[in-house]
This record gives sequence, C-alpha cells and structure tokens, in this order.
Amino acid sequence: MKGIVFTGNRTVAMQEFPDPTPGPDDVVLQMKASGMCGSDLKFYRSAPGEAQKAMGLGSSAPMIAGHEPCGVVVAMGTNVNPKQAWLGQRAMVHHYRGCGACPHCSTGWMQLCVEGVAEVYGATGHGGHAQYIKVPARTLVTLRDELSFATGAAIACGTGTAWGALKRLELTGDQTIAIFGQGPVGLSATQLATALGARVIALDVSPQRLARAREFGAAEVINPSQVNALQSIKDLTQGLGAHASLDASSSPQARRQAVQCVRTWGKACFVGEGGNVELDVSPDLLRRQVTLIGSWTFSTVGQQECTDFVADRGIDVDKLFTHHWTLEQADTAYQLFDQQTEGKGVFLMN
Repeated sequence: MKGIVFTGNRTVAMQEFPDPTPGPDDVVLQMKASGMCGSDLKFYRSAPGEAQKAMGLGSSAPMIAGHEPCGVVVAMGTNVNPKQAWLGQRAMVHHYRGCGACPHCSTGWMQLCVEGVAEVYGATGHGGHAQYIKVPARTLVTLRDELSFATGAAIACGTGTAWGALKRLELTGDQTIAIFGQGPVGLSATQLATALGARVIALDVSPQRLARAREFGAAEVINPSQVNALQSIKDLTQGLGAHASLDASSSPQARRQAVQCVRTWGKACFVGEGGNVELDVSPDLLRRQVTLIGSWTFSTVGQQECTDFVADRGIDVDKLFTHHWTLEQADTAYQLFDQQTEGKGVFLMN
C-alpha cells in the first residue's frame, strides 16, 4: 500500500509499505478520511526523527503520517470481540496505543498509560495518511451512520480535543466563555460551546479567522492586536469577566490573558501544546479562586460522547474543512497548511 511520510525539513514523500495484516487483537481499517492537524507541523518542519526524539518517543523509522484516522473495518484478528469491532464497521481511531490494562488504559485514556504510551499513530506508529491502518480493536470508536468520514476524522483529534476541554470546564448554557485562537481546535470549541448554549467570545489576531468564528456561532469577536482584550471581555460581561476560558493558541500572551479574563471562581483551560506562560500567581490565580486546567485530547469514552452530541444536534462539523485533498496531493496540501493562514484540510480516499 501507499502512505505519506514526513521526510524532514518541510518535505513529504509517498512511499510503499506492506499491506497490514491484523494480529489476534487487531483490526485493519480501509481509510476513508485522514485529517491534517496543527500538531503534525512539528514533524513536517523538523529534521527526520527530530520531533519524535524531542517528544521522548525515540523512533526514527519512516512512519506514515496522520493521527486523525477514520475508515471501515475490513479485517479482524481472531481474538477480537464482535461487540467491540465488526467487518464493515464505520470507525474512528483513538490515536494512542497503551498497555490496555492499567487504570488509565482500561478507562479509555490510553495516552496516560502508566507504562508509557507504546505508540502514537502518525508519530511512532503508522498513521492514517494511507490506504489502510492496523490498530488494536480497543482503540476504535464507532462513527454513526449519519456522520461523514471527514467529520469522524475531525472528531478523532481536533474537534474531540475541543469537546474534552469543554467537558473539563463543565461549561453550561448560561455561561460566557472566551476562546483564544480560532484555528481548527478553537473554532471547534466555538461551534460546540455554542451548541451547548453558551455565549462565546472568540479571540484571534486574524480577521479571516474571526469571520469564521462568527459563522460558527461566536456572539462576540475580539482582535487582541487592535484592542485591549481583557478590558473588552470585561466590558462584555458587566465588568465581571468570563465564566470560563479556553486557550487553543499556545501564545504566552493569550495563555496569560485566558487566566486573567475569567471572573472570580472562574475556570481557565489550556489545550494548545508546548511553550511557556508567566503568571503573577496571587492576583491572577490565588486571590480570585481561579481554577487552571490542562486538557490533553480525550478518552475513547469522550470521543464517543462527542460523536453522539454532534450527531444528535445535527452539528455541521464538515464545514471546518476548507480544503479536501487526495494522498497524491500531500506535498501541495502541507505546503499550504504550513503557512497557517488557511483553515483545516482532510485527505479523502475512495
């Protein structure tokens, strides 16, 4: 089969790999959609194997890229429970493989495996930018029939990550949330928070992304490069601040403002990866009883909950995708995505 590999220094290649065959506890999916995620760019931009080593993942072997896989089960191992997976099943993949037995793995949080994550698909294990993918059956999350494979790919990382953060915040419909960064994860958070009934204040330095945020339900938009973001949020909340905030930008300034913008007893959540933030602990946190939360993706249970919410509410997740590509267009797709001026892309397979 053919798969896309990040060959280093902003280059990709289509390479040949053996067709996967399932082990006793595995399934093979024929890929139908594989999303492009901002966290892929660290692999795309770095020297071969450099990003994996920096993450402590240790692998430098060529790996098929893509950690937002969605497809159809076409082969199963002999030990797979037919209630867990079945031929023809439409499924997403929870893109981590842990030991499968520790307290975290057994509750669907395989990225928190006590033994350490054995594989991250698209990084140290073959990912979804290919014709097929082999994964343990326990990593599958069923995609409901009314949802497209592209929607499943989005939920498999970016949209699912936004959902996980909103659930950590315990956001309710009578609250106001400030969402910093309106890239794919932030925009997903805007869409889902609006569907939950919350009032969304969307922040970004890109007018184009703020316009998209309006389309996705934001009640108010703020460009921090043009106005005082903290004062603007206070003006929109009777001087109290937002009930909750979410930073999807990884910007040190945005992270600090995400904490500072919430009211007393408010909650702030970081989902953007990497980098640092500097806070004045007493006024920013302690003396306002602010809760600061870190949220790393989601569990298989949370992934299914997000899928059901999207399906039950008829949420148009597909409109996140501004570009649709074939695997043969991967070089062009990643060159464009690397500029981070456009929206989200997805590879679609026949």
